[in-house]
Amino acid sequence: MSAPQANAGAFDPRSSAFYREALATLHGAGLPFLVGGAYAFGRYTGIVRDTKDFDIFVRERDARRVLAEFARVGYRTEMTFPHWLGKVFHGVNFVDVIFGSGNGVAMVDDEWFEHARAGQVVDVPVQLAPPEEMIWQKSLVQERERYDGADVAHLLRACAEDIDWDRLLHRFGPNWRVLLSHIVLFGFIYPGERDRIPKRVVRHLLRLFEHELDTPAVDERICRGTILSRAQYLVDIDHWGYADARLRPAGGMSEEEVDHWTAGIQR
Repeated sequence: MSAPQANAGAFDPRSSAFYREALATLHGAGLPFLVGGAYAFGRYTGIVRDTKDFDIFVRERDARRVLAEFARVGYRTEMTFPHWLGKVFHGVNFVDVIFGSGNGVAMVDDEWFEHARAGQVVDVPVQLAPPEEMIWQKSLVQERERYDGADVAHLLRACAEDIDWDRLLHRFGPNWRVLLSHIVLFGFIYPGERDRIPKRVVRHLLRLFEHELDTPAVDERICRGTILSRAQYLVDIDHWGYADARLRPAGGMSEEEVDHWTAGIQR
């Protein structure tokens, strides 16, 4: 992978100092974590972003331990959304402690750690979130105010030959249409590089699509749009009588978690 390392020199010195302290806190406590967000994205794609937040990914069982350790050394912390996100604050900067995703789909599990990539952030050796998991998570972010499709295209452009495509297909599972949509867009965005996506992967997804064409639609009123956007499909749920695909047993969230996540739209 030829993309340059994201480095501290590209970021505000005060922010870098805080992030370095945060990494030291995690290493010192022996807490397992991965670095994602802008730093991992910069490592894989060479696109460097100045950001006030720093994303670490942890298993759900470790999230409260991580927040407790930061609180112990003097930082203000909160469990912002108990189903996927906590925060550590230091002035205008903060660390996002991520153990899932707002839609309840892309939860952090052992595979994130088994397939992590070695990297260096603010001059500290770390493990980076795998590109497959970054693609999986970002593909499902399609809010009106934030659409991560360009990030997905840039990750595919940078990493296509290194991606474990079988594992990525497994990650998407029943949401395979979303992956197909991003692969179709990749060929539109980079017409001269569409062959970098393995033909077997495209044909597999197209076979799934063709199978659906030959299979009668299931007689159920369910909206999967809420997996892509917490705001834009509320009308379907609240007024048009569709079931919310995020809710158990179809999805991974409880009604309380959905309500809390929805209430956060106004923040």
